[in-house]
Amino acid sequence: MTVETTDLRPGHRISRIIKGGWQLAGDHGEVRRDAAIRDMEAFVDAGITTFDCADIYTGVEEMIGAFIADLRNRRGAEAADRVVVHTKLVPDLGRLADIRPDEIEAIVDRSLKRLGIDRLHLVQFFWWDRSKGDAVAAFEVLKDCQRKGKIGSLGTTNWDIAQTRPFLDAGYDLVSTQVQYSLLDRRPEHGLADWARANGLGLLCFGTLAGGFLTEGWLGKPDPGFAFENRSLVKYRLIIDEFGPWERFQALLETLKAVADRHGVALSSVATRWVLDRPGVAAAIVGARYARHLPRMLEVFDLALDDADRARIGAILAEAPGPPGPVYGLEGDREGRHGRIMKYNLNTRPDDRVLGASDG
Repeated sequence: MTVETTDLRPGHRISRIIKGGWQLAGDHGEVRRDAAIRDMEAFVDAGITTFDCADIYTGVEEMIGAFIADLRNRRGAEAADRVVVHTKLVPDLGRLADIRPDEIEAIVDRSLKRLGIDRLHLVQFFWWDRSKGDAVAAFEVLKDCQRKGKIGSLGTTNWDIAQTRPFLDAGYDLVSTQVQYSLLDRRPEHGLADWARANGLGLLCFGTLAGGFLTEGWLGKPDPGFAFENRSLVKYRLIIDEFGPWERFQALLETLKAVADRHGVALSSVATRWVLDRPGVAAAIVGARYARHLPRMLEVFDLALDDADRARIGAILAEAPGPPGPVYGLEGDREGRHGRIMKYNLNTRPDDRVLGASDG
């Protein structure tokens, strides 16, 4: 088994499975911090060298930074330099109208300090509301940080073509766009995937396993509704509603299980392999907290889906009506079901409440 890699740009090589960091942040269940940091080494040694995080994932940049520092102390700079970190820069919704250039750079400097590295390998930019402030001017600050050597590559996240095109038109070199993409959510296929590929942007796909819904653990289970303490599960349960009724979701799981059994792998491996095989996909982000999840992540690289597998899966997908619209279109409606569970001001207020939570 060899872990697949790809080059986003010359000198920017990533593993095609990226270790996700969102589930290490708050609101996503218990995290055993020391164990999670310790287990990061097993992922790197296995070839999963790329880690995803964000300035607004509470505590996650610090955790990865603690791991890199420990690895450097014990095994030297060569071992530590194998780790490729993708972070994000997400200014608060409440500051978009008046955030200053020096404040944007201060967020970059804070990420560098938290991670304990000299250069951020990739910064993925997001702006909650393009009608507020000047997103292109803010992005120019990141370009200036790139010129100073603080940032390697630049990308975007949670945007479709309309939101991304102005940055290409302004002459910025974007290497990637991070989007939600899974068997349950194929919105990137509504135009973005082809456009991104034509313009040299690799798709970095999160939600590949829909917060764990695309695993054996949910096969044959009754609809739980929305009684979750984990905000990630609420998010992806909403996506299942867009995909179709619970019965169609169960039919998808049954199909994936049959394909998985044929190949002697986990259901989750089939779901991940399907995403990796889609045109334009550079990597899939999988939110494994601990090393015990590593074997199933790695078996993806020994799995080859054939035409019969794809046809069987495709027959179920053809019955699914959604999710509809562009990437992040549903989530971008801050008063809608998807937007109301988001937190919008985590850079300055880590305890920011979920919008609309008081409304039930």
